[in-house]
Amino acid sequence: MNIRNSIAKIKKKYLAISLTILGFFVLTAAGDRYFELSKNIEIFTTLFKELNTYYVDDVDPNKLMETGIESMLASLDPFTNYISGADIDEYQLQTTGKYDGVGSRIMKIDDYIVISDPYEGYPAQKAGLESGDIILEIDGKSAKGYTTDQMSNLLKGQPNTSIKIKIKQNSTGLEKELTITRAEIQIKNVPYFGMINDEIGYIKLDNFAEKAGQEVADAMKDLKENNPKLSGVIFDLRGNGGGLLNEAINVANVWIDKGLKIVYTKGKTADSNHEYQTQNKPVDLQIPLIVLIDEGTASASEIVSGSIQDLDRGIVIGQNSYGKGLVQITRPIAYKSRLKVTTSKYYIPSGRCIQRIDYTHRDSEGVAKVLPDSLRKSFKTKIGRIVKDGAGIEPDVKTEEELMADVTISLFENNHFFTFANLYKKNHSTLLGDSKYKMTDAEYVEFVEFVKGKSFKYETDTEKALKALKKTAEEEKYFAALQPAISTLESEILSEKGDDLMKFKSEIKRILQMEIVSRYKYEKGRIASSLTEDKDIATALEYFIEIEKYNKLLGK
Repeated sequence: MNIRNSIAKIKKKYLAISLTILGFFVLTAAGDRYFELSKNIEIFTTLFKELNTYYVDDVDPNKLMETGIESMLASLDPFTNYISGADIDEYQLQTTGKYDGVGSRIMKIDDYIVISDPYEGYPAQKAGLESGDIILEIDGKSAKGYTTDQMSNLLKGQPNTSIKIKIKQNSTGLEKELTITRAEIQIKNVPYFGMINDEIGYIKLDNFAEKAGQEVADAMKDLKENNPKLSGVIFDLRGNGGGLLNEAINVANVWIDKGLKIVYTKGKTADSNHEYQTQNKPVDLQIPLIVLIDEGTASASEIVSGSIQDLDRGIVIGQNSYGKGLVQITRPIAYKSRLKVTTSKYYIPSGRCIQRIDYTHRDSEGVAKVLPDSLRKSFKTKIGRIVKDGAGIEPDVKTEEELMADVTISLFENNHFFTFANLYKKNHSTLLGDSKYKMTDAEYVEFVEFVKGKSFKYETDTEKALKALKKTAEEEKYFAALQPAISTLESEILSEKGDDLMKFKSEIKRILQMEIVSRYKYEKGRIASSLTEDKDIATALEYFIEIEKYNKLLGK
């Protein structure tokens, strides 16, 4: 007898027995899981019925069920969400960038809805609506007391249908009736691109909805074709929270060669495991590229900035990105509702996953924690630069985050920037300098006079600390002894706050300039105006001017 064959037969026999036993345990485990699932569904539905029948007050079943669903999903991650039938239009807007309506942002001031930003080239702007116009009536009914959601629902509607509104014009103060024909509104993923100077181009990407890749490609082609001195491009992903995964591949493909892996996903099921490669010929592989990111850069934006970094196609400047390495898909539920569910994690070309927070393993209080530095793993870019996982995208060149002063935030929240810009437009038919408009000191004095006596209360961190000190001093019986010193500090802080409009003049002027320009040049003008005193832009320009610094980071 051949001993080798005999051993093989024995192994095969024991393997068959082992597989049978394993199969029993798997089936038993699956059976237990399905039993627990059906048991808990029965408990939930019975509990829901009993509450609806016996609770002392009337219960809204829709609200009760949504509360239960939201609480259940809150135990997972913040990206797994229930999308009700009522919210499906908003979800589709995020993924397609399209909706049907008049094409304007709105806001509420006092009792009325006000036009805040009409979209250039769409019905609202074509009909003559401007920022600051107050909607008094809609289809003959008073609009007083309407919420922004209520007004938004009324302004939306099928293309080629009409709506009548009565407004009070910001520019004249007169009341006027308008009939506006609705249309399909396509919100641009690339709201602005242009030249910062004769040699450096700039592209701003706000969303990763449908056609994002095409819009970025078109912008890059335009910069190359119309600017023969083009020697560098700044690609701005700051504040871009992401969107469609396939559009992230298309955007990266603008600067990354065809056939290269940009991202791959890993999940619990085989359907969740995919590898994504660039499919098209790139627009450009040579022009130096700098990507701007910040803590609002997330998901698809991190795929693009991370792949450009991993493949050493350009450098990244700014602050650490958000750190969202989780992929969601939507599943239909019932009655037009959907479940947006996390199915996998994504990994960029170096092999790293940039997910910052571990939602699966929580502490004893149920709080999800940031991955500690000690557990972060190192990976290498194409040329061997060290990059790490677990904390978003870390820039090659870090810059300080620009934080707004408390006085600036208060002026913004109380709509004083918005209202002053409307007043400026009313008093100036044209804008000196167009998008390069600079507010004069005399105009700033006008703004200071404008806000005098108006509400913009705010509490500084110093005041908050002093308030906490007072409370602690009272609890520890020291307040009587410290009261004179505390009163002196309160007076000095109040005096200092009185100078905040001048102390933070540069910051406030910059926002005013952006707001004023937008009244004449819409969103494109606002973005163009914002670039002139942008510290991240200034840092990027340094690396283009001293190109050897750029090349050194990329090992050239």
